[in-house]
Amino acid sequence: MEDGSFGDPPRQLTGRTTTSFVVLAGLLAWLSAAAACERPQTEWPSTGTFSILGFDPQTGELGGAVQSRVFSVGNGVLWAEAGVGAVATQAIVDVSYGPKAMDLLRRGTRPAEIIRSVLDQDSDPGYRGQRWQKAGRQFAVITARGEVAAYTGPEAPPEFADKQGAYCTAQGNTLGSKDVPAAMVKAFEDSQKDPGGRRNHLALRLLLAIEAGQAAGGDRRGQQSAALLVVKKDCGVWLHNDVELDLHVDDSAEPIKELRRLVEKALAPRSGQIPCYSR
Repeated sequence: MEDGSFGDPPRQLTGRTTTSFVVLAGLLAWLSAAAACERPQTEWPSTGTFSILGFDPQTGELGGAVQSRVFSVGNGVLWAEAGVGAVATQAIVDVSYGPKAMDLLRRGTRPAEIIRSVLDQDSDPGYRGQRWQKAGRQFAVITARGEVAAYTGPEAPPEFADKQGAYCTAQGNTLGSKDVPAAMVKAFEDSQKDPGGRRNHLALRLLLAIEAGQAAGGDRRGQQSAALLVVKKDCGVWLHNDVELDLHVDDSAEPIKELRRLVEKALAPRSGQIPCYSR
């Protein structure tokens, strides 16, 4: 190979050889696709969420906040209607729990009865061919008077827990610690006023609660999204709007931090975002 060549030139493929390669490649692709179709579906990714529902008896505001290591946790977890109540549905989620519970709240049904009724209606149908067990659901209810109830199924993703307090209920699953809900309740109860003695808006109290939940262990998988919803009759911006805040941080390394920025911006003096709010 003194002439600088690197061996014999490659042989040219004949038409018959090329055709054989094409047929073989096609056959392998077909077999791969067929095997994928026959393969049992894998388990859905584990779900994990911690949330709080809260009510302010002095202002009549109610709502909730939530954080999870999933994309866009605000899509289906929180439900609220001014003068009626609020609901959180999570863990092995059946989103229909939200509107079903809201309908019962409008009828004046007590929270514990709502929990029983919604569970009784659940036929446990699974989800797209997979087990999506009723025993893994977690949901909570609060009325426009601050009455609360919550349910955590025995097959919710561990660690799981819920805790009720004065005008609030906190719940979570796939937690870094079972202390998360208790930490959230304490933060909510302790945050009625700021250090200067001025009353904190409900949105800030809900935010402080999920910050405390995160500090206590949060979702053991980490953070990704957060949401906050607060309602009060005719206290949203523009005409006939009961929604004071409906905030979503869908994909962030620090969703709670970003949620705080949005809440503080909305509550800033002369922001006009919450017309009924003044300090």
